[in-house]
Amino acid sequence: MPETDKAEYLVGVDLGGTKIYAGVFKPSLTCLGTARISTKAQRGVGAVIERIARAVQDAVDECDLSLKQVRGVGVGAPGAVESDAGRVIFAPNLGWENVPLRKELEKLLGVPVFVENDCNMAMLGIYEQELHSKPAHAIGIFIGTGIGGGLILDRKLFSGFNHTAAEVGHMVLEINGPKCGCGNRGCFEALASRTAIFRRIEQAVKDGQKTLLTDIVGKDLKHMRSGDLRKAVRRGDKFVEKVIEEAAFYTGVAVANVINLFSPEVVVLGGGVIEALEDEMMSLIVETAKDYAFPGAIKGVEIMASKLADEAGIIGGAVLARNKTK
Repeated sequence: MPETDKAEYLVGVDLGGTKIYAGVFKPSLTCLGTARISTKAQRGVGAVIERIARAVQDAVDECDLSLKQVRGVGVGAPGAVESDAGRVIFAPNLGWENVPLRKELEKLLGVPVFVENDCNMAMLGIYEQELHSKPAHAIGIFIGTGIGGGLILDRKLFSGFNHTAAEVGHMVLEINGPKCGCGNRGCFEALASRTAIFRRIEQAVKDGQKTLLTDIVGKDLKHMRSGDLRKAVRRGDKFVEKVIEEAAFYTGVAVANVINLFSPEVVVLGGGVIEALEDEMMSLIVETAKDYAFPGAIKGVEIMASKLADEAGIIGGAVLARNKTK
């Protein structure tokens, strides 16, 4: 790769509860190389920030570049983020409160750093790379361990008054439903996230329910993954199929709610659950959204699954860094 001292390259970082994923990009958003390391949140804030810096350095090194050639770093963090201040207000998956992430990372890297909520950043990546910045209004719903969202209004990322807009996972869909990690009952996240799906299956098996998952994963279902659910459904496991259909139903209701509220042109679904179970879930999600949306509100609205998977977050980080360093 031709060596240049000009700071033109962009780095996107997706900071998760279990892994840190970094990618180096040209301004055109061509990915040049990536690096992935475990988060190790239990080691504390300082150690995790050092690991983020290491992931950035590893990704840059992978491309035979130096940090002097990096124009900016965009980091997506789980939880509430005050992006203007570069501060993570609250990230329960990491055990963080009021962490000045930008300031601390800039000390370690010597490069401008920008911080955003992880789902907002994934939506930025999808909006730029998959939607080609065409729709004026679009919403992303990301279903994984938890459920989050990202909202584009008038072609701009919208985070709202308290920087918590699009926290769709905590929209209550069933008043007396299961307890959510946030303390409420019946949140979308408590009904359709991977955590909720796995909890339901594990409890049913304890109560005597038979499932092919015990053959696929073993009697201890603790190591179950979303892909194992797909295998079970494709082998004819009616119980797992029913659990997945329930999660798809609640997701469809949630999609209808956001369509009623924001009237977007596009609703994009992403995250590990959708990635693994798109074929099993999407048609029911779309059908349910059509049943529950206000008549006329859903006309012409596209509901689609993202194909970017893990790449959405790091692409979004590069977009954020590019936009902030123009």
